[in-house]
Amino acid sequence: MPTIIMSKPASKLEPSLKKKAYAFLEKLGEDDTSAGLHIEPISHSADDKVRTGRVDQSYRAVLFRVPSKGDPMYVFYGIWPHDEAIAVAKKTRLTVNPVNGVTEITTVAETPPPAQPVPAVPSTAPAQPAAAPVPLLVSLGLDRKALVDVLGIDESLAARALAAADENALMALAENAVEWQGLALLDLATGLSVAEIQDKLSLGEPPTPEAAASDVDRLVEGLRHPAAQMSFAWIEDNAELRRVIEGGDFGAWRVFLHPEQRKYAKRSYSGPFRLSGGAGTGKTVVLLHRTRMLAKREPGSRVLLTTFTTNLADQLRTDLDRLDPSLPKAAGLREPGISVYGIDAVASAVLRQAGADIAADAEAVLGAATTQLLGRMPGTAWREALDAAGGELPAALRSPQFLAAEYAQVVLPNRITSREAYYKVRRPGRGVALDRAKRAAVWSIIEAYQAQARIAGSVDFPEAATIAAVHLRRAADIKGEYVADHVLVDEGQDLGPGHWQLLRALVGEHADDLFIAEDSYQRIYGQRVTLSQFGIRIVGRSQRLTLNYRTTAQNLGYAINVLEGGAYVDLESGQESTAGYRSARSGPVPQLIPCATLTEELDSAADLIRTWAAETDAPETIAVLVREQRQRDRLVSGLAERGVTVRAVDREHIKPGQPVAMTMHRAKGTEFSKVLLFGVDQGAIPRPLRDEQYAEDAWADALLRERSLLYVAATRARDELALSWSGDPSQLLPTAADQDSPRSPERS
Repeated sequence: MPTIIMSKPASKLEPSLKKKAYAFLEKLGEDDTSAGLHIEPISHSADDKVRTGRVDQSYRAVLFRVPSKGDPMYVFYGIWPHDEAIAVAKKTRLTVNPVNGVTEITTVAETPPPAQPVPAVPSTAPAQPAAAPVPLLVSLGLDRKALVDVLGIDESLAARALAAADENALMALAENAVEWQGLALLDLATGLSVAEIQDKLSLGEPPTPEAAASDVDRLVEGLRHPAAQMSFAWIEDNAELRRVIEGGDFGAWRVFLHPEQRKYAKRSYSGPFRLSGGAGTGKTVVLLHRTRMLAKREPGSRVLLTTFTTNLADQLRTDLDRLDPSLPKAAGLREPGISVYGIDAVASAVLRQAGADIAADAEAVLGAATTQLLGRMPGTAWREALDAAGGELPAALRSPQFLAAEYAQVVLPNRITSREAYYKVRRPGRGVALDRAKRAAVWSIIEAYQAQARIAGSVDFPEAATIAAVHLRRAADIKGEYVADHVLVDEGQDLGPGHWQLLRALVGEHADDLFIAEDSYQRIYGQRVTLSQFGIRIVGRSQRLTLNYRTTAQNLGYAINVLEGGAYVDLESGQESTAGYRSARSGPVPQLIPCATLTEELDSAADLIRTWAAETDAPETIAVLVREQRQRDRLVSGLAERGVTVRAVDREHIKPGQPVAMTMHRAKGTEFSKVLLFGVDQGAIPRPLRDEQYAEDAWADALLRERSLLYVAATRARDELALSWSGDPSQLLPTAADQDSPRSPERS
């Protein structure tokens, strides 16, 4: 049976052609001599391997037949109308790059018409020689030898790249180049060296005569090169073929990995590993592929994939099944196979499994033995405790947020169960000093809070995670038992101290124990933490992704401008930077829609959604994002009054058929073709931060989370982004100057 290799462009098919493409390729994979396929060579073509095949009466497929010792291989390039397919086939080649051995699909360039002479313009003034601007790559010390002879970039492309004046001109070239070559040019523009590009794309080892015995062997070997696997995928069966075709552009990540992503997904590490990167850089993609790799490499192992929220865990579970539905699913926590849970669900599962043994662990954390730990405290509990016992606390500290943070960041991690112990504990990083009298007042409120919890038979989420961590640590010390063999964490920036203690207790310290994906720019829930405080030591095992696969350069530039003015710190207490963060795609600049009133803003939103919906067959790829749930509900009603139906999404999955409306928090982990950020005015974002004003650091951190929330929302847009507001715009939006000229990511 022939082997089918999909090229990345082939996965971007019009919806009407997907079923026909699958039927064609299914038949091809069974018998390439079938008369109905009409696999035919093309006369006078640039490559004698090129073929076309009949998809239906109007469309033909362009593919390459690679002879082999056994069954032939077919590299599927795409589907076009009949005459266009013939024209594409005549000028397209499947070749091996002579410098680095990467197999590529290239197009034979047409000879451009001769340049017409420009007539001289008479002038009475003596001509002044103008200083010619230095092209971008030349200004960085690059030349033809570096691009062509060392990296292997096409001669013609290299010449145009070396003449490109700026990043915009370079991006225009990169979008139409062989994928690895375009990305290499964009990386060079950020200031990376040629050696760094070779390492990122695995181009450092040139082919040797011994690497392949024939031209065909070299071509096949080149298809397996890490840089080629950004553009080619080997199809193992019809189920995978269907997933690639039906996934389309949004699902391309499931198959086509950047060499850097593939390296992090496949490599073994001697201990915990941290992968950081901005929104859309593919951290979750790496996490899913790594989960798959561990499960296949170690059959029967217990692999736990976890994240902060239930919605994100559900999405991970869905995406993992789309990646490979054959992966072994665990029957429950501690069972062989892959488990996917939100981190608080993990804590609850540990508490349920512990039974009566949990009482002693609860006492170690709460100061009182109890087994009533499965209920959760309401969000008003700290306000009620403050009202009941906060009379001695200074007015500036009468904040539920302050008390909840003090409890989660100081009391619980340090196992403080008495007033005397609280008097003595150190409180680094809390931003507000507490003398003995203030600590006494805080402890009285904590006691009132805990008393409420005992009456209700409930705990809060930080308590549950901390008690579960203590229980697992005790079990490990006594029996040497752990819940999982490998733990992978997504959205690590949002986890709190109790979560990290739980994660460290879930798995023993060994190779490939913890793999953490995080982006401090997207921290919209938790407080700042440092992993080393919880026994998670990352030194020397941390890497960063910088290439955005989701959104356009214009949308990305706008989103990065939102981050200006904030100081971001990663999970190792290092300063975050947007250096090198860039997109390989271009598109329209974000639309800014100022409105005088809410009525006018709703009218504008309705008009925009109608326009967008008319341009797509998939209206569910349109989203309207707002700051609060009540605002979302008013938006849905207002649009309905204007004849525009959008579906409000909360916990449920996004369904096809209608545009969606959701909060910015709920949108975390999603992506859409077109996004409208609605109601981005001064009263909505940042939300009122009165309860965060107990300390300057706390207020600044809360404002940072609001800025991050807007950044998260803006980076949900793949192709088009619009922002609207009524009255005064949010202070977090870029200035007018930045809006006119979004800032490019910094160079390294």
